[in-house]
Amino acid sequence: MKMPLDPALSLEAKALTALAFRNGPIEDLHAGKPCGLCSGRPEYSHISDEEMKRIMKAAVTAMYRLLWQRENDLPAYRKSLALGQRYTQHWDDPDVGTPRPG
Repeated sequence: MKMPLDPALSLEAKALTALAFRNGPIEDLHAGKPCGLCSGRPEYSHISDEEMKRIMKAAVTAMYRLLWQRENDLPAYRKSLALGQRYTQHWDDPDVGTPRPG
């Protein structure tokens, strides 16, 4: 079944992504200087295990907070989404052409 693009859901997804990932520890890694030896070379790891753990832990914590707000404090959730949407105004919509296997 083809997944249609729902503009409201797209805005929500982008806002959640900004709040859970972009504004977390990954931004610290992104802000650094590129590695002249390994930049653009996929055979090299660009994130250490500890950095990946910190990124994922921060994302899970942020997503938990947001989902908790959605279920328990809808005004706070809407306020969080508005903040996230300020970061994503020029982001591309999700690619809904080919669903990923579950």
